[in-house]
Amino acid sequence: MSFRIQKRDPATRARTGLLALGHGTVATPCFMPVGTNAGVKAMKNQALEEMGINLILSNAYHLYLRPGAEVIRAAGGLHRFMSWRHNLLTDSGGFQVFSLAPFRKVDEEGVAFKSHLDGSSHRLTPESVVDFQLLLGSDVMMPLDVCTGPGIDRAEARGALLTTTRWLERAAARWSAAEEPRKGLLFGILQGNFFADLRAESAEGILPLDLPGYAIGGLSVGEPHEVFLEILGASAALLPEDKPRYLMGVGTPDYILGAVESGVDMFDCVLPTRIARNACVLTRQGTLSLRNERNRLDFGPLDPACRCETCREYSRAYLRHLFKAREIQAAVLATHHNIHFMRIFMQEIRQAIADGRFAEYKKGFLAEYGRGTRNASTS
Repeated sequence: MSFRIQKRDPATRARTGLLALGHGTVATPCFMPVGTNAGVKAMKNQALEEMGINLILSNAYHLYLRPGAEVIRAAGGLHRFMSWRHNLLTDSGGFQVFSLAPFRKVDEEGVAFKSHLDGSSHRLTPESVVDFQLLLGSDVMMPLDVCTGPGIDRAEARGALLTTTRWLERAAARWSAAEEPRKGLLFGILQGNFFADLRAESAEGILPLDLPGYAIGGLSVGEPHEVFLEILGASAALLPEDKPRYLMGVGTPDYILGAVESGVDMFDCVLPTRIARNACVLTRQGTLSLRNERNRLDFGPLDPACRCETCREYSRAYLRHLFKAREIQAAVLATHHNIHFMRIFMQEIRQAIADGRFAEYKKGFLAEYGRGTRNASTS
């Protein structure tokens, strides 16, 4: 791997870069579509390739439970199993495990939990999570960490980050010792909840491991936007300048712009695909709900500024009809548009940084996007 910063915005901490991974070079800042179960919902791999997307995210927790290690090993790894020729980042599944609060138990060795599929008992350790992602053949892998939500006290937050740090030390040792011919990269995860001093303590614990990249965890979990921006800015400033910074689980345009401004390089979120399946699409004027009555006789495109296949060929009225009729094609067309929207959005961000006008771009984008969202909420 190599990560090379190309341009820096003169007025902010935003930067563009090139991240060379095992299956190609990724331009940053980038957004990763989420393919939780080894496939981006309602999207063919070919469609993603045609958009120029060469990095997607899958979830090790879900793949561990189904189809399981035996199937993926027999297939020759996750890339071959899902017929994806480009880069894969796999999340450890820590968030999914810790969302199963009544069904899991954390100790120093790892976490025991019951499957959400069939109730069977399982145990994950920092080492086993690395081993499984090595089996997957992930280009970037994430370690097991202790996720926390807003509202916990400082003592609990500190205990979680200390456990995360000790687990990362074990994960890093396992990853370093692996002799896979083309093993992926292990990123560290910065934790500390919403306490700035704990974020700094987390950085002190994980940065000496000198990992290829670092992620910011535990944000965008229900906190106010101003709190998000404050802790995000403090967190990003703690991470090395010469390594990629990944903000986990963030995918709304306003949050992405705030993070890019703080120097973040990588993003992922299920939001674009999830809302598409629920008849919502992203536009320059904000989020559009296709089920609204006002779209019944609207034969214009989803977004007049968009040149995706959906916008070129189909109208708001037609998409509304498909959703009302519960046609599968509705989700396919809406998802295609939302992924295309995110790709163009990130491309414009990179160009604005390269031109030294990111702050201007952000202001203009949010003015139009926010105005449309306000109008939609009152219609």
